[in-house]
Formats: sequence, structure tokens, C-alpha cells
Amino acid sequence: MAAAPGRRRPTALLLWAALCFGAALAVDRSNFKTCEQSGFCRRQRGLQPGHSPYRALLESLQLGPDAARLQLVNEATKVPLLLELWGLQGNMTRIRIKELNPPRPRFEVPDVLVAEPPVERLAVTGRDEGSLELSLGPAGHRLLVTEKPFRMDLLQGRELLCSVNARGLLFFEHLRRRRDSDTPREPTAEEGAAVEGQEEAAGGMEDPGNQSEKLAPQPTEAAAEVAEEPGSWEETFKTHTDTKPNGPTSVGLDFSLPGFEHVYGIPEHAESLRLRTTEGGDPYRLYNLDVFQYELYNPMALYGSVPLLLAHSARRTLGIFWLNAAETWVDISSNTAGKTLFGKLLDYMQGGGETPQTDVRWMSESGIIDVFLLLGPAPAAVTGQYASLTGTQALPPLFALGYHQSRWNYNDEEDVAAVERGFEEHAVPCDVLWLDIEHADGKRYFTWDPSKFPRPRAMLERLAAKKRKMVSIVDPHIKVDSGYRVHNELRSRGFYVKTKDGGDYEGWCWPGSAAYPDFTNPEMRAWWASMFAYDQYEGSTENLFTWNDMNEPSVFSGPEVTMHKDAVHHGGWEHRDLHNLYGLYVQMATAEGQIRRSGGQHRPFVLSRAFFAGSQRYGAVWTGDNTAEWEHLKISIPMCLSFGLAGLSFCGADVGGFFKNPEAELLVRWYQAGAFQPFFRAHAHLDTARREPWLFGEENAALIRAAVRQRYALLPYWYTAFYRSHRQGLPVMRPLWMEYPEDATTFAIDDQYMIDRALLVHPVTEQGARGVQVYLPGKGEVPVFQRGGTVVPRQERVRRSTECMRGDPFTLYVALSPQGTAEGDLFLDDGQSFDYETKARYLHRQFTFAGNTLTASSADPRGSFDTPAWLERVVILGTGKPAAVVLRPVDGSEIRLDFQHEAETSVLTLRKPGVRIGDDWAIVLR
Repeated sequence: MAAAPGRRRPTALLLWAALCFGAALAVDRSNFKTCEQSGFCRRQRGLQPGHSPYRALLESLQLGPDAARLQLVNEATKVPLLLELWGLQGNMTRIRIKELNPPRPRFEVPDVLVAEPPVERLAVTGRDEGSLELSLGPAGHRLLVTEKPFRMDLLQGRELLCSVNARGLLFFEHLRRRRDSDTPREPTAEEGAAVEGQEEAAGGMEDPGNQSEKLAPQPTEAAAEVAEEPGSWEETFKTHTDTKPNGPTSVGLDFSLPGFEHVYGIPEHAESLRLRTTEGGDPYRLYNLDVFQYELYNPMALYGSVPLLLAHSARRTLGIFWLNAAETWVDISSNTAGKTLFGKLLDYMQGGGETPQTDVRWMSESGIIDVFLLLGPAPAAVTGQYASLTGTQALPPLFALGYHQSRWNYNDEEDVAAVERGFEEHAVPCDVLWLDIEHADGKRYFTWDPSKFPRPRAMLERLAAKKRKMVSIVDPHIKVDSGYRVHNELRSRGFYVKTKDGGDYEGWCWPGSAAYPDFTNPEMRAWWASMFAYDQYEGSTENLFTWNDMNEPSVFSGPEVTMHKDAVHHGGWEHRDLHNLYGLYVQMATAEGQIRRSGGQHRPFVLSRAFFAGSQRYGAVWTGDNTAEWEHLKISIPMCLSFGLAGLSFCGADVGGFFKNPEAELLVRWYQAGAFQPFFRAHAHLDTARREPWLFGEENAALIRAAVRQRYALLPYWYTAFYRSHRQGLPVMRPLWMEYPEDATTFAIDDQYMIDRALLVHPVTEQGARGVQVYLPGKGEVPVFQRGGTVVPRQERVRRSTECMRGDPFTLYVALSPQGTAEGDLFLDDGQSFDYETKARYLHRQFTFAGNTLTASSADPRGSFDTPAWLERVVILGTGKPAAVVLRPVDGSEIRLDFQHEAETSVLTLRKPGVRIGDDWAIVLR
């Protein structure tokens, strides 16, 4: 274990100042709504479990080649709904509920699903007076639909997996006319076209809506109008009024998960990995917000939202993906909440214990109910199912896995050059230097401050000569300035988000008065992408990449520091319908711009603060504006684990904390932890002291240097893990229970984790700690942090950047299982282009140890890639001393290798096998 970093003892005066500064920075909760202050959440939560007013009209069932459709009716309002059911290939089920005959269309989330998922053929396998049974495909899943009250139960064989509306909390606020309005609002032309498109999409079978007159009682004016709370048609929070021209439109539904006590996911929250029950407090909120100095262990919304929840038990894993981009709240309850382990054991011994069950309730402000049940059964199957719907993590360029140095702000070109020299002088590897908002001319993005950065191209070329990159910030709020070309083009093309009255929406952000491009408009996104061309973004070069911050969107003068919900987007949709999509679209357009500028050749790198389901396809994310405190270091682990479970593998936290000044010990521990998280960037607030790695004394600089060099040595392993994530949808950084799904001890562990399948990491996150207690799961495996039975590739000639290490030799670390076996792999390509995809220019090598023989072979013969890299060393952990070691290269000859064996640790080191890493060979221990 590394030596303990130096510590500084604060004086009483400094401690007092820090406490006052912390109090001043704490989040102002009054700026953000609670459920009680959110009208639709209050209405939804006011519905108590019990008798549901909804009835399924089983006689309306229409079974088409791809889906089953039938009507539901609310017997209180007589408003009919359309229920659609799909059995999807790959062990998934889709449930969609919307109005049967809406007076205007409701928003359905576009651009998140990578394709319409392939379906299984459904069949009616049972029917009686009050229920029917559907077969959902060859996996043996059955869906029981109960007529009254409406309920659905999903089974596999005799096992009940999930119940829908078992608690009777389906609540669908139908579109209606305002009581004090003479006429309903007519749909816009775009909305009318959307309705027609939805009707055409329902073709291929008889529409159960055709039977609505004879099956569903038609709502009368009196019946359809339910008692409406104040705020249903207009709602005020602080000084902001939401006009709600469409009235109350929320949707909610409950899911019961028998046999499950542990649920995870629904990022982003500063929360433990295992989600807590929400009884007695607020639900978890999903609503992308710029939260200043966020609190920990709190269900408040943060910068991003992924409406995916996973449930895990020793028997199986399943997921619920709620495809809705409006403000959403998630309630979690459990029949075992609050019970001690002894209480559960007593229940079991007395034979009176009930089956553990978790109930999950989703509530969204608008849109429809569109939910995917991901049925696993293994953890990797669930993450793979989600990836098949929303896409996998983009394969990052190799440099992006190196170390990033950032702060708000590096002052000018001379400051950048000095920092870059510091990395050279102190032998700390670094791939990327970052520039925050002060680099631009008056915070006009796509420009450079003419006095501080007068020669940006020359600055970038100097970095490129050292094989380094730069990232500059480009935020989606555009300074309202008639002398600013970007603003003038956006305004003249009509590309800004509009107010409810039709003018350009403006708010206050970093530049002062700012307008907001409408990223939901495909034409606007194409224009935005064109701005990254080298002749448009003046001074940019191919080693300049992008950071999208403030893209929730952040509006300092807006309600809850974001955009008004009645702002209007492309197609006439309100901001309330699609709020959580905005950040995804910003990152999408920016990534497309980087791809276009290279003629489609090079992979982009874009960091985004806001995100939604599918954002993994476009780049990296981070945990936002954290604080230099031990608890924030600790919370970064479960936060990134939750991101990974929701598809966002490329996650990290600001090393050292964004706010406040870290003491030396905390900074060192954060570097040691950050080196083992997927995205590795140090970042700091404008008002903090400088904290480059060499500024805390030589002892601490040496510890930081060692942590960063460890990261670089393991880059081949990281890159291979990202390739696997890109192909299979597996999280790179994953909780222990994903690898040990039957070990109940792992289910709540969130201070240690796996990187891919071979490395177990337990960062030190306690002040003054001289060691950690590590849980080593598995049976009989070698008790090392590298998992027994694995092979980990490393490059141990660490240089200044990833590009400098291209072609360097490899070392293989082989950790044997109790059976004397091990396996691992290595992915190699040029590290920057799409050639691995378009031209099959890559190597994927497989390493296997069995029968005292280590063999190298192709894991994917479709790829080929020429590299000078060779095998420098093999280290075998957990073996005895052989009499001889022989290399058998591809030509069949035999070459004796030098070796060294350490009897105390059972480590065998083989020096300079010398074979090319892309060749087939075998090494035999005799």
C-alpha cells in the first residue's frame, strides 16, 4: 500500500473560515421544488393504493403480427385509454398506454431508441370471464391481464416476476378543455401531422379504437371533468408562473417486484448505490437541474436523468426502463424496509415471514406511459438488453482515457504553457489541458479572448507537438449581442427556443442576457455541428475537443435555475414535455460536429454535464460541481457505479473537488481513487488555490505521480474494457454483485467495485486511514486485487501521453485460479479513428492459461492491424517454480526463456519473450 500522504493541521481561524465558506456554499433548497410543491407530483402521490378505477375491456383485444392492443377505461371519467403490449426478442416486454382519442397528440420520446426492437409473436393461451393470458414468446414468459380492477402479472413458468398496477396507482390525466375556456386549443399543423403519423404507425391490424363507440362508454362533459386542484392549469413557484396551456397531463403507474429487496439506478443522485425507500420523504426526482453545491444522500434532482431502475436478488436481475423525458418522480417502498437482519431471520425461523417485495411507482408530468421490462435473468443480460434499446457506450479515443488537467480558468496562453511544462518537469503523464468559460471573448462561444488567447492555433500546435490535446468549453446559452455572428445566425434562421408568445426565449447565464438554441430541431443540430468545422471555429485544430456544460439547460433567471416549462420547441412541443432530452441533444450535435470536421474519420470526445437515456452514444459525463470534502470523494464511487448501470460507462468526478481547497491528504487520496475511475480529470473553481499535482510538496507529488503512472500502465486494460462495453453494453466500472450475483454480501457494497471483470478496487476514502477492509468475493480464488483466473495486459514504459506510448511493449499479468487456469484479452487499434468499425482495422487477442501453458490466439479473426508492439514480460501469480520455461512461436520452434521465481509470493516472472503482440504463440512451464 502507498505511503501515507502528508497532512496539514489547520489553525482555528482557518477552520472557522472554512466552515463559514461551506455554509455560504450549501445548496439553497428553496430554489428547488419538493414533491408537495410540484402540482402533478402532489396529485399523483395523493392517490393512495387500493381500488383502481381502471377496467380492461378484454373483448376489445386485437392481436396483430407484432403487438396486442386493447382498451382500458377509467370508470370514474369514462375516458378510454389504449393499452399496447409487445414481447420483444432478447427477453424484454414493452407496455405502452396512451389516450385512445386525444384531442391533440401527446409527446412520445424520439431519438433515444436506436431502432424499433424486434418483436416475438404473441398468442392468447388462456381466457376466462375476468382475465386473459398472453404468451410473449419462446422464453416462456406469460402475461396475465385482469379485467377489473385492471392489473397485469408477468410470469416465467410458475414464477411471478413483476406485477403492474397491483397497487392500483395507474393515474393518467387525460387532455381536456379548460372549464372557463369557450373552445379547446386547436392542434398546430405539426401536431396534426404527428397524430397522422401515429395513426399510420398503428396500421397492419384493426385499430381497437374503431370499436370505441360500442365498447367504451363515451365521456360526457360532466363525467370527464374531475375535481381539479388549484394549480392544475396554472402554477406559481416563487416568482415564476407556469401557464400550463394544456392543463394537467401527468401519468403514473406502479410496479411490484416480488422477491427483490435491492434496487439500483435512476441516476443522477448523490446517493448510495442501493436506493433507499422513499416513504416518509420525497420521491427520487429526475429533472435535469443546475444544483449549486449539491447535498449528499438526498433524492433531489441533479444534472442528468436516466429513467432506468434495476432490481437484483440472488435468483435474478431485472430492469424497468420508463421512457419519458418530462419531469419524473420515483417512489420506492418495501415490505422489509426498517427490518434488521435479526428480524428477517426471526421471521424465517418462525415461518411467518412474508416474501420480500419492492414496489416502484413512476410519475411523470406529461407524455405517455412507455415502459420496457428487461427480464435478464443475469445482471449482464439486463445491461445488454438496455444497450440493445438505447445503444452502447461510444468507444472513446484512447487519449480520453488518460489524465485531464482542468480548472476554471487557465488565465492565458502563457499560463497554459507553464502548466504544460510543469507536467514535463515533474514527470507526470497528462494527455489533455482544459479551458473553461474565460477563454472565450466575453463568453461568446466559438471565439477566443483576443488579449489572453491571441494565437490559439499556435498554442494548440505546441501541445500537439508534445502529443497532447486541449478541450475548450462550448455551452448552449448564446450571448444576445448584435455584433456576435453566432447569435445573429441563430436568430435569423429562427433556431432559438421560443416563448409561449412566439418570441425568442431569453434568460440570464454566464454571458449575461442569453438565448437558447433549439437542439430538438434537426436543422438546428446540423447547423450547430457545422460550427465545429475548422473554417467556422476559428483557431481550432484537430487536437481541440469539446466540453458541453450548463446544458440542463441552466437559466440563472429561470424557475429552479432552468428553462420555463411553457417555452416552445420545434414542432410546437412544450419544454415540459422534453426537458430531460435537451442535454442529450446538445452532446449529440457537438459530437456530430467533431465527426464531420474530420470527414467522418475520427472519433469525437465530448464531455456533457446533462444527460438522458442514450447519452452514452455521444461521449463522457461527470458528477458535476462537487466539493473538496471526504464525503464527496466517497460518494463519487456509488454515483459512477449508478451511471454505469444506466449505460453511462464513461464517468468520473472532479479530482480534488470543484469547490473549496483540499488538504494534501485528501487531494492525494482523490488522485489515487480517480486513477481507477473511467474518466480521470482534475478540476477546480475559479476562487480556489492552484492545485497542479506538484504544488503540495515532493512527497505528495511523488504519490500523485505514482497514481497517474499506474493509470497509464493499465491503459491497455481500460481500453479493452471500453471496447467490451461498446460491443456488449457492460459497465466498465461495475458493482461487485454484477460479477458475483449470488453473493448477498455484495448487494449493498458501494465502497469497492470491479473494473471490468479482473480488477477489484477499494479506494481509501477516510481521513487518516492507514488501511482498508476489503471484501474478497468468490470461492477459493487467489486473494489478490487482481481476480484469480484472469489475465491483465499492461504497458509499463509510461511516457508523457497515450500517443507517446503507441507501439510500446506489453506485460501480461496472469493470476491463476485454484484450478490453475486464467484468461483475458487485449483490444488494439489506432486509438482515434472509426477504422475498427468501417475497415476492420483492429486486433482482438485472447490469452489463455491452462495445463501449465499460456497461449495467445485471435479472439476475433475478422480484424487485422499492424503494430510493432511486442511482449516484454509475463508475470504469473500463484504458481510454483518450473524446471524450465519454453516459448513456442508461430513457426513451431522452441526457445528457452529466462525466468525468476519468488517462492514467498508464488510469483513467476518471464523476461523478454520478444514475440509480437499480434502473433500466435505458446509459453510452456515444464
